[in-house]
Amino acid sequence: MKVQHVPLDYVNQVWPQVEAFLSGAVDQQAGDKDYTIEQIKVCVTSGKWMLVVVLDDNNVCGAMTIDFYNRPNARVAFITYIGGRSIANDEAFTQLCALCKNFGATKIEGAVNESVSRLWRKFGFTEKYRIAEVSLL
Repeated sequence: MKVQHVPLDYVNQVWPQVEAFLSGAVDQQAGDKDYTIEQIKVCVTSGKWMLVVVLDDNNVCGAMTIDFYNRPNARVAFITYIGGRSIANDEAFTQLCALCKNFGATKIEGAVNESVSRLWRKFGFTEKYRIAEVSLL
């Protein structure tokens, strides 16, 4: 298994292989969807978010998008969407940590549902907060 970022120049070539994984992640989001798959593609192709693929025998078996941002005391790699088959394992997580460190991150975060929060605990994540929303429209 190999975790690697997709350089911006190659995102459009790789997109057909990752779109279904990311669409599945959008479908898992409760309530109003924050982004459509088309909007996610715009965030990635514009360079706002980084596309990361998980490969198994050189076949894409998962994908994620990451938004890097800075806080006063940390550079955060925020996983905006993640989807795939059998990608939540120690090997992939170790590689993801190394990749994020190479892009300057000091922390990895993500907004997750309860089941993903439980899964990520095995990798050392702690639940910082839960996000709730109400529409004002």
